[in-house]
Amino acid sequence: MLLASALIAGSFPIGAAAANDIAPMALNAVRFVVAACVIGIAMVLTGGASRGAWAAPWRYAVLGGVFAIYFVLMFEGLKTAAPVSAAAVFTLTPIITAGFGWALLGQVATGRILVALALGAAGALWVIFSGGAEGAGLGRGEAVYLVGCVAHALYTPLVRKLNRGERAIVFSFGTLVAGAVLLIVLGAPALAATDWGALPPRVWIAILYTAVAASAATFVLLQFATLRLPSSKVMAYTYLVPSWVIVWTLALGGGGPPAVQLVGVAVTVGALALLLRDG
Repeated sequence: MLLASALIAGSFPIGAAAANDIAPMALNAVRFVVAACVIGIAMVLTGGASRGAWAAPWRYAVLGGVFAIYFVLMFEGLKTAAPVSAAAVFTLTPIITAGFGWALLGQVATGRILVALALGAAGALWVIFSGGAEGAGLGRGEAVYLVGCVAHALYTPLVRKLNRGERAIVFSFGTLVAGAVLLIVLGAPALAATDWGALPPRVWIAILYTAVAASAATFVLLQFATLRLPSSKVMAYTYLVPSWVIVWTLALGGGGPPAVQLVGVAVTVGALALLLRDG
């Protein structure tokens, strides 16, 4: 989950750079297809899938649909929301996930996890708002992305509820294929209207990064962790995303954060320490 949070964070600045150059439905249809191909090859090379893995295919349709909603609304939100601001919204997913985990799986967070959730949220918000409340509030982009984050929070406990013993990579492949089919069907007008030859390089960089790193790799990492950890603990690692966004911004040539934001980074690390101790 530590690695997954770093990969997820990269999709914010990279996605924001391309969000206004292509329709979110078209971009995500292509990225789901690419991710499904990558995961499919990896699945075949690591033993393939048992015949029973494709029983009850509706499970993959549900999961693929939920995750497609998240990604489409993420890119729609990034049209106007700043990457760091969107990352702040993303930090609400652990709390929502804990609620879905209780409703769907009967998972009750321990006192230590609840403290870690609160501590991580405070640290992440400190990072985003530089230790103050200036600029707080949801704009249109953040509000759209918040709806997507609810879908993301629902996805995590659904994986555990719907998995029937399939390997994480097999389950990821089925989810990605289902999501790709859904996006191709619903996004056909956007796909047809896109002038693919005229797209700037940043769009293809965004497609490849989000397909391979933020989809294929994190799908497997997320499902591997979800089958072994409580939903609230899995999603709690997302409190590191705002800090990772700062790192990505620096790596991409952006300015460094003010010193006060480092306090928030330290607090999120403290929250993770509580979670690891709980395990």
